[in-house]
Amino acid sequence: MTEITDLMLKEKDPGKLDVSKISAWVFDLDNTIYPAHQSLFPRVASRMIEWIEKNFNLDRKKAEELKNRLFLEYGTTINGLSSEYAVDPEDFLSYVHDIDLSDLSYDEELDLGIRALPGKKYIYTNGTVLHARRILEAFGIEHHFELIFDIFASNHLPKPAMRPYQDFLIKSKVDPKKAVMIEDMARNLQPAAELGMKTVWLMADHSWAKKGATEPYVHFIAKDLKQFLSGVKQGLTY
Repeated sequence: MTEITDLMLKEKDPGKLDVSKISAWVFDLDNTIYPAHQSLFPRVASRMIEWIEKNFNLDRKKAEELKNRLFLEYGTTINGLSSEYAVDPEDFLSYVHDIDLSDLSYDEELDLGIRALPGKKYIYTNGTVLHARRILEAFGIEHHFELIFDIFASNHLPKPAMRPYQDFLIKSKVDPKKAVMIEDMARNLQPAAELGMKTVWLMADHSWAKKGATEPYVHFIAKDLKQFLSGVKQGLTY
């Protein structure tokens, strides 16, 4: 994979985004609304492994290997479990998203940053509405979002399959030419760009999250959501 250079970061500075032409902001949830170093998604991943251990009678190492293989091959672990083992998505997801969020609290910087964006805001996640609401409520930002489009709304087709992006646009009535999508998994931005959206990749350490990060469909790059929101302020006019 091509190395992400300082020059590339400068050229793809979110401060160069013309927000006067934007009326919709589409956010991924996990490792996007909150940064990866906050370690919320590893809690979900741990419960995925636990569920596989219990239901497949595997030791933890084998369960983790299966989880990782299915994720890489199918886009999400549950998509792989459903396809290969006819696992009920609702049963699996209700278990894995039952994580402790007691350490989360209202985030004023995030709240004010999202509020400052002109236009409507949406969540598009490979997770569930319930999981998204718990995260958004914990940070005190749920009220900003018009719609949470989840894995059930997409008929269990995870990003980056094109069809659910089209379904999202139909359901939300978002004009892709006036929309921005923000994601930590670069490859998930390709369909958004092909549909006409501007795209923002939030930098991540995992190789699977970096895949596609140097492609032309990644229009802007930021360290995390708060840096992106700060950069966008440069283009705001009132």
